[in-house]
Amino acid sequence: MLSIVLPCFNEEPNIERSVRDTAAWLQTKGMPWEILVVDDGSTDGTAAMLERLKREISSLIVVRHAVNQGYGVAVRSGCDQAKGDIIGFMDSDGQFRPSDFDLLLPKLTNCAFVTGRRGHRADPLIRCLFGKMLGAMNVIVLGLWVRDINCGMKIFRRDVWKDVRPVYGVEKLFNTEVFLRLKRNHIPWCQVNVPHYPRRAGKQTGGSLRVIFRMFWELWRLKYAPQSEANATSASSHLE
Repeated sequence: MLSIVLPCFNEEPNIERSVRDTAAWLQTKGMPWEILVVDDGSTDGTAAMLERLKREISSLIVVRHAVNQGYGVAVRSGCDQAKGDIIGFMDSDGQFRPSDFDLLLPKLTNCAFVTGRRGHRADPLIRCLFGKMLGAMNVIVLGLWVRDINCGMKIFRRDVWKDVRPVYGVEKLFNTEVFLRLKRNHIPWCQVNVPHYPRRAGKQTGGSLRVIFRMFWELWRLKYAPQSEANATSASSHLE
């Protein structure tokens, strides 16, 4: 079974197309599938749109957070509930196309975890600079270097989720913690270039002051949390 997780927050203009495009691609795979959309406390018409889509697409599962908890928590909620042997997640704002998972899937033969890398980012300059700053911080503070660590298209084998499931990263450092756990657990991963498209509609929130403040808080926790404690917390949280 193949599970695709789509985290979203106030994506009313984009979510229908993202779900339909994902369903259309999954139908070409010749295996059972499911789409898990995690509505992270949206305050626009996202929830109503998803309810309409659920009546039409039987393999669509909607996970709803009563209040906004952050990108990482949204992805984690979806992956926790995914039933597939292969689990992928993708941003739901239209900047990635589900058909581009076809670039990542073949690599799962040799790697347990496959991440995309945006060859050319279709983002404003300030957002690109913010991404470079995060990459530099990961190297300086954590000794972790991954090109385009926050690329919003990743896929992995289900059996590694218990080992890479983040505990502290709920905003910008969700992916940082995933790769830190991949490194600590000696899990092989690989990277593939993927296209990146301009945002269709709506507003990006990744560069807000709240998110930036949260990033520094998460970085501190990742740096100073004992590795044994982090691993134990991850395991116990996964079993709840």
